[in-house]
Order: sequence, then C-alpha cells, then structure tokens
Amino acid sequence: MVQSDRGTVDGISGIGDPDILHDEYDAEKAKILKDPDGAGAPELAERKELRKGLRQRHIQMIALAGTIGTGLFLGSGRALANAGPAGIFMGYLFMGFLISGVTLSIGELSALVPLSGGVIRPASYFVDPAFAFAQGWNVTYQYLISIPAEISAAAVIIQFWVTVNNAIWVTVFSAVLFASNLFLVRIYGEIEFTLAILKVCLIVGMNIMGLVITAGGGPDHTAIGFKYWKDPGPFVQYLGVPGSLGRFMGFWTVFANAAYAYSSVETISMAAAETHAPRRNIPKAAKRVFVRVMLFYVISVFMITLLVPSNDPMLLRSSGTAAQSPFLIAATRAGISVVPHIINAIVLTSAWSSGNSTLLSGSRILYGLAREGQAPKFLARTNRWGVPYMGVLAIGTWMALGYMSLSATAATVFTWLQDLVACAQIMSWLVICTTYLRFYYAMKKQGISRNRLPWKAPLQPYAAWVTLISLSIILLTGGYTTFIHGHWSTETFISSYLDIGIFASFYFGYKIWYRTKIISLDESPVLRFVEIAENDPDPPEEPRSRWAKLNILWS
Repeated sequence: MVQSDRGTVDGISGIGDPDILHDEYDAEKAKILKDPDGAGAPELAERKELRKGLRQRHIQMIALAGTIGTGLFLGSGRALANAGPAGIFMGYLFMGFLISGVTLSIGELSALVPLSGGVIRPASYFVDPAFAFAQGWNVTYQYLISIPAEISAAAVIIQFWVTVNNAIWVTVFSAVLFASNLFLVRIYGEIEFTLAILKVCLIVGMNIMGLVITAGGGPDHTAIGFKYWKDPGPFVQYLGVPGSLGRFMGFWTVFANAAYAYSSVETISMAAAETHAPRRNIPKAAKRVFVRVMLFYVISVFMITLLVPSNDPMLLRSSGTAAQSPFLIAATRAGISVVPHIINAIVLTSAWSSGNSTLLSGSRILYGLAREGQAPKFLARTNRWGVPYMGVLAIGTWMALGYMSLSATAATVFTWLQDLVACAQIMSWLVICTTYLRFYYAMKKQGISRNRLPWKAPLQPYAAWVTLISLSIILLTGGYTTFIHGHWSTETFISSYLDIGIFASFYFGYKIWYRTKIISLDESPVLRFVEIAENDPDPPEEPRSRWAKLNILWS
C-alpha cells in the first residue's frame, strides 16, 4: 500500500506528490521482491475482491462476438450508401488491419499486467498518471453513450415487428442489463457465450444465404453476381462531388462507421483480473480473435455489396426501423419472407449483448480508476459475488439517455450516438498504442529481454506505429465534410471532435492539479511487473480432448 496526498491506494500509480514517486516505487519494489508470495502487487490485491469467473472460452467468445453488433447489422447500411460496394469493402478491410496493432498491443500489456480496467493501469505505470486518468474517464464517457446507443438500436430493431412507445423497450432492456451484470461474473460469461454462439451462427447463415442468392439459388433464380458493382458502380460520388475526389471522400467516410463496428475489440483486457489464467488466455484471444473478427466482418461486408445496391431506397432514407439493415433488405429483395424475422430476432440479441459487454467493461474501468484513487472510492466496492456493483450502477444509470429516442426517431438518435462513440473509440486505440510503445522502448532502454514476457506479440513495434499514425490521421480528418463550403453540420463537427477536447481537458487538468510528470524510460517500472509475472505464473493448462482440438472458435 502506498500513501498519497489523497489517501491510501494500491500499487505504484504515481498519484500524489510527484517528487516522491520513484521513492515509492523503489520501496514498493523492495517489499514485493522480499515477499515470495508477491504481497502488495496490485493484481494480487484485486484477487481478494474480484472472482475469476471468466474462462478461456468466455474471453475468446466475448471478444469475438462482442464486436459483432449493431455497427455491422445496422450501421453498415449507411456506409454502403455513402461509399459504394468497393468503398465500404476497402474501408472495413483497412480498418481491420489497423486494429491488429491495437489487439497485439493490448494483449501483450494485459498478459504482463492483468488488472481490471484495460489499458488505464499500464498507462499509469508506463506513461503518466494523468494519461491514465484521461483515458479512464474518456473510456467511461464512451461507455456512457455506447449503452444508450445499443438500447436505441434495440428500439429500432423491435419496430420491425411492432410500433409502440420506445420508453417500454428502453425500460425493459435497461432492467435486464442491470440484472445480468449485478450477479456472478460467471453468469455474465455464460450469457455472453450463448449469445455469441447465436451471432456467429447468424453471420455464417447469412453469408451462406447471400452466396446462394448471388449464385441464383433464390426464389426467382436470378443470378446477381457482381451486378451492383457495375450498376450503380463500385463507388459513390459523395456529396455530389464529381470525379475521383468524390469517390475518395465516400471511401474516407467509411472509417467512422468501421471504427464503431470494430469497437470493443480490446475488451479482452477489461476484466483481466476476473479471468482464469490471464497470462495465457488473454494472448490466445489476442492472437485468434482478430483474424476471426476480420473474417466475419470483411466477408459479411463483401456479401452485402453483392446483395444490395448502394442506391437502394431503404438504405438512403432514415426509416426508423430495422428495415434499413442491409441483411434484411437482401432477404426481402430475394423474396424470402421468413428469414428477415429470424435475422431480426438474433440482431436484437446482438444489440442487447453489445450493451451487456459495454456495461461490464465500463464498470471495470470505474473499478480500476477507484483502485488507483482517480475516482471516488465507493466505486471500488464489490458485492458478495465479487462484482463491482457500484460501478455497474454508476454506468447503468446513463442508460436513461436511451429515452432521447422518444423525442426523435430512434434511428436518428442511434446515428448520432454512433458517431460520438466512434471518435471516442479511435482515441482509446491511440492511447493503447502510445502506452505500448512507451512500454516497449522502456524495456529496450533498460536492457530487458522481451523473451521474459508472458507473451511476446509479433510484428511489434511496427504494428503499433502504423496503427498510431494511421488512426491519428483518421481522427483529425473525421469531420472533414464540415469544412467544405455549403456542408457545415454542427452535429457532425461536435461528434467528430468533441472527444479530442474532452481527453485534452482531462489530461492537462489532472496534470496541472497534481503536478504529475511523464515517467522516463529509465525509471519505468517494467522490471517490477516482469519479476511479478515470473514469480506468479499461470497454472498449467489442462489437456484438451480430441473434440476441443477441432474447435476453431475458442479452443
């Protein structure tokens, strides 16, 4: 335990008087190394409060299917209308490659520092406590608006069947989300595991259906092939701008939608303290989930481009119902009457599942901030099931934003919230890459071999650098359309750049108030965590059965 000017906190976050930061680190390091059991290590302290209810199959399926949500099922329609089939396909493919740097970076960091809250804890140790504070509250803000976005999406989806007051669905979904997150994390894991299987089956089934329809196996037996790539064409002249510039603008608009669709790929680290054998299971998820997610997304998006033309009226108008989903449009155009209802039902579970995953991640972020003394202490309270219930309640109360869909169409609210989340998500990915690079070069500066790490991610540091630079450009140009004469949009400008101001305010405000400093590469406590990992390895992996070896989803 380390005493700071704001009370007692666990770990060596660097909070408090910056002049004694490194004295605290040296004292804490000495204490840990003298204690063969590793007493005082933050991760060991958290084990006393949080239950390890998530196992390998939970982590892998949550990370895999947690990203398959309304961004793909609903948001992809707008991207197709704006960019055309070639534009949306290339946009999702390029963004998929970029997030590989995020996945590899957070996987390596979390295997070494398996604490709740994702990257905020490593950011505090390897970059700057102010950086961690800004990221923690930035992600909290992201989750505060992500949950009502998913609830609004659920309202959109249900309107496919019946039109009633959206307040009913907002209330029902909010209550169910609270219930699933306030009890055993194992229950949460099983719920997400089951819903993940449904989403994977839906994706596979839709792609098979799309292939059959494209080849002429639909009710009308008309082969489509690449018809819609030729007419209306592979690209859209965005905003009516002629020539290659208009086509490129349409392609560039896909990134915001793709960022929202791929959001939460880093959730493999959010509940690290509640994961069984995290030093082994988190890297497995990091290595495998990226490939699977990109395959699911890229193949599904490609199939959409074959089935639905970019000028389809249902894509171009905000109907306020799930009929805007390109998957439902494809089934309807093919004359298949039953499939749209099946698709809609599973898409509804996807919206709820995404909200469920977001509530878990947000509550663990608040728990991690409270453990570091960067949030009110009551947010670190856990119930008898080892769940940080105060964090769940604090995040969950913002589900009331879903009631905004009562004063405007639910589809409009969903679109607005989606843009806000996309910007915050890109900022989070930038923080992960920045933290990883500081950690990487601290190890190099101190002469610590990466072979001592629980997991050494491939392609580093190049993957992190490419992702960092590319996402920075995408973030800064996200609202470029507002600077074109005659196309100013206050909503677009705010949703594209609000989060930059929020993050900067948190960072500089905390830094000035507490006089923190960026931790130098020489003094970064990398060695401490490496030694903890070496002295506290995961238990041996249980032998797998023959069936498990054939399992390509989570084995």
